[in-house]
Amino acid sequence: MRTDPMRPPEAPRDEVPPPPRRLPVFDDEFHDGIDERRWIPAYLSHWTTARRAAARTLSVADGLELRIESDQPDWRAEDAPLRVSNLQTGAFSGPVGSPRGTHRHRGDGLLVRTHTPTRLLFAPSRGRIEITLSASTDPGCMTAAWLVGTEHRAPTEAGEICIFEIDAAAVGMPTTVRTGVKSHHDPRLITEMRGIEVPVDAAAAHTWTVIWDGRETLIGCEGRLVGRWAQSPSYPVFLMLDLFELGGSGGAYPKRATLHRVRGWDVPYG
Repeated sequence: MRTDPMRPPEAPRDEVPPPPRRLPVFDDEFHDGIDERRWIPAYLSHWTTARRAAARTLSVADGLELRIESDQPDWRAEDAPLRVSNLQTGAFSGPVGSPRGTHRHRGDGLLVRTHTPTRLLFAPSRGRIEITLSASTDPGCMTAAWLVGTEHRAPTEAGEICIFEIDAAAVGMPTTVRTGVKSHHDPRLITEMRGIEVPVDAAAAHTWTVIWDGRETLIGCEGRLVGRWAQSPSYPVFLMLDLFELGGSGGAYPKRATLHRVRGWDVPYG
């Protein structure tokens, strides 16, 4: 009997459904640093410059550190103070001066400053992703993971699944996070974010799961569902993993969050 990859298996409503039986199409434990066949180590470089967008990272025994360092420039001068180190699984932009590009997340008229060729390294339209990480506890930092519409086919394919946003000040036992769906420029979605507590200390290694199929989004932490949304993008999305410093310089440097493993399937179930 074949399993329908679009139908969730039987599982308690508060548990994350089991992963697909097939091997993941994306699996990285960062043993060799950044695999540039999978990741672009820059944050939305089309809206800024390569130097400002570039991630600061360090390979460590249990994965890869995303870092904010004392000499790191702000992502854009007009957004200061805002520094970020990010990995993303693709890129797209229009020509310089164009408003076309992945993740038009600001309302102040983003225009392309650096043309970025289209790269679809991992851009599923549905599937399941598991992210194991240790979040930052450094002052002023936020650790985040998003799935964002690539927009390379149409500017309305712009929705976002916010897997988690974890402020350093909210890390503990339990940890408070933000999670949900953001419509951005997709009229088919509505923004529906939630602030929730998860019974983990997010500074320690723990795993988040997102499952989406074009109709529904499930997000879980350590095997337990934390939210279910009756909507999801139905077009290609990039995965973005981020460490932000939002409040200006302060505290000891480098500031860090650690990525331990990322696995992805291009089917949600099955």
